[in-house]
Amino acid sequence: MMAALGRHLAVLACLISATGAEAAKLSAMVFGPDAKPLPNAVVVAVPEDGRLPPMGKIVEVVDQIDKEFVPYVKPVRAGSYVQFPNKDNIRHHVYSFSLAKIFELPLYKGTPAQPVLFDKPGIVKLGCNIHDWMIGYLYVAETPYFGKTAVDGRVDLDELPAGWYHVRVWHPRMEGSEDTTITRVDLEEATPAIIEWTLKLNPEYRPQRTPLPGEPGYR
Repeated sequence: MMAALGRHLAVLACLISATGAEAAKLSAMVFGPDAKPLPNAVVVAVPEDGRLPPMGKIVEVVDQIDKEFVPYVKPVRAGSYVQFPNKDNIRHHVYSFSLAKIFELPLYKGTPAQPVLFDKPGIVKLGCNIHDWMIGYLYVAETPYFGKTAVDGRVDLDELPAGWYHVRVWHPRMEGSEDTTITRVDLEEATPAIIEWTLKLNPEYRPQRTPLPGEPGYR
């Protein structure tokens, strides 16, 4: 009996090892035109064979804190729900007119009763009808293999099935289409892949948070 148990455990260990060996890793670095690391860039890896893992109900969160969307950029998988809790002591009115999702949450405090479903891939620009400077972005990806660069401009995508991928990058201020950044990469089990991009950026335009003296506006 002990021998049989030992053989069973050995087989299980081999299966676990084999499963772990199937995972590949992608490390990406994104820089701005000044060669400085660029945060808030979304890196997306789409498997060439089209195979994607199934998904259950996913509920993500974009907070409203100190009259700002937090985080400023939020990548989610298509089919996810997103809650927009208002943690300020004033009311906000969240909306988007983006083609990927048109929606509106009229003036409210706290957390809306129902999260919003984002079932179409694309970029959703968020705004508040009351505070013009409140701008945020949802990147709705057709794949679960994505991540957002940190302040050091880096993001690691772990536990990807080995194989060929089309990898691209997007940033709210990038010039041109993200399709121009697509790189075909063969992700192998034993060797992490490393990709770098340097993006050209448009000037940032956001309404002033604090109006100039004598001008109307919100603080």
